[in-house]
Amino acid sequence: MSVTKIILILSHVPVFAVALYAAFIYKTLPTGLKLFSWFLFCSGILQLISLILWFQGINNLFILHLLVPLGFVFLTAYYRNVLEGFLNKTVLSGTAIGFVIFSVINTVFFQPLSVFNSFALTTSCVVLIILSLSTYMLLLDKSSELHRRPSYAGLNRINSGLFIYHASTLLIFYFGEYITSHIGLELSRYTWVAHSFFSVVMYYCFWRGLWNRAVI
Repeated sequence: MSVTKIILILSHVPVFAVALYAAFIYKTLPTGLKLFSWFLFCSGILQLISLILWFQGINNLFILHLLVPLGFVFLTAYYRNVLEGFLNKTVLSGTAIGFVIFSVINTVFFQPLSVFNSFALTTSCVVLIILSLSTYMLLLDKSSELHRRPSYAGLNRINSGLFIYHASTLLIFYFGEYITSHIGLELSRYTWVAHSFFSVVMYYCFWRGLWNRAVI
């Protein structure tokens, strides 16, 4: 087994670990972090299925066509709770519904289940980068109501994890279909090793965010 393959496998460990930790402390979390936990549960389950299929040599790209819209819905629900009072709830609800419709259309007409859904992933990245930057702007305001909310203790770390990951992997997702279809297997693995690094950083931020909330 190659080193790159081992790294790709091990990069799943933080995903499962943080999902299990979120399940363990779920009852102690405020509403916003409970919504965020559902994103972690969804990611953990679907990535476990994806890893099993990968070991069996079965095309697992269809998992992304489920993970991307589901993950987006849970994350926009989280940000809707975080940005309550600063952004109209219907804006994010409409954004989530519109993105799900866009993802379905993309899968049916442009990038089928057997293909990397780069259009949906790229769009998701851009929207989440905007939401994370908006949250940063509010966090910079010391008089903001965000600083008085129960979920504030973990908000900055979780928001940082989402921003770092999506800003760093935007180009990887944009060229994802080309990478998986036209670049050699070993070379493409190096690209996904870079992706895995940012994923590990993101899930570390998630763990710290949940830990900060749990110990306060």
